[in-house]
Amino acid sequence: MEELAVLAGQIFRAQPFTALVGAELTGVGQDWAEITVFSRKDLQQQHGFIHGGVISYLADNSLTFAGGMALGGDALTSEFKINYLKPAKGEKVVAHSQAVSVGYRQAVCQCSVHAVAGRDSVLVAIAQGTIVALSPGSVR
Repeated sequence: MEELAVLAGQIFRAQPFTALVGAELTGVGQDWAEITVFSRKDLQQQHGFIHGGVISYLADNSLTFAGGMALGGDALTSEFKINYLKPAKGEKVVAHSQAVSVGYRQAVCQCSVHAVAGRDSVLVAIAQGTIVALSPGSVR
């Protein structure tokens, strides 16, 4: 488990887009992952809410990391769906994903995204995705 968590951290830090939005991998476990993004003006839309693209990134990436943890290695998103429930406002948004079904090559994962303001946490989006194990040399 420790070795897999180290690999997850290395993969996360190697993602240029992750660095662009300032995301942090705030936790991983055997079949789950949590990613946090702190709100900044350049990540907001015209009404001051955290942009839906940031929320979608959080859901997609945390689903993939949860699936990768459950599958035991590097993974990719095959597909995912997101439902936006409320506008995201606050100091940060946190995506927590959990694998709910794990096979040999794929995992189906669910994600909840919360906007956090002080001690208040509001569910702003839910997502579900299929994550596939990455075979060595399969990405060209």
